[in-house]
Amino acid sequence: MRGLLSGLIIGTTVGIFESFLSGVNMTAMAAFASAGALLGDLAGAFVKRRMHIQPGQPLPGVDQLDFVLGAVLAVCLIYAPTSGTLLILFCVTPPIHLLSNMCAYKLGLKSNFW
Repeated sequence: MRGLLSGLIIGTTVGIFESFLSGVNMTAMAAFASAGALLGDLAGAFVKRRMHIQPGQPLPGVDQLDFVLGAVLAVCLIYAPTSGTLLILFCVTPPIHLLSNMCAYKLGLKSNFW
């Protein structure tokens, strides 16, 4: 529960900061995206458990896209993203996610590379 609340607060705070920098109010979108990403990640974990995949074990595709799908679906409640935005999100996020996890592993911040 602490991680869920922290993720929502930090994600919304980053949106407020971005709003301040850009001059465009993105607070609501940041709150919806943060909540959606967290719920998408929870849904991915639920699917993995139903497939009898142990906690911490990888499920390629789901691990890289569950939070993006959740964020997109939540943001769609208040804003309609363009097809170009969706294409970029779903094509760019998996490699960035994998690369950041590998970097965290090399730095000793994670116990596995996925």
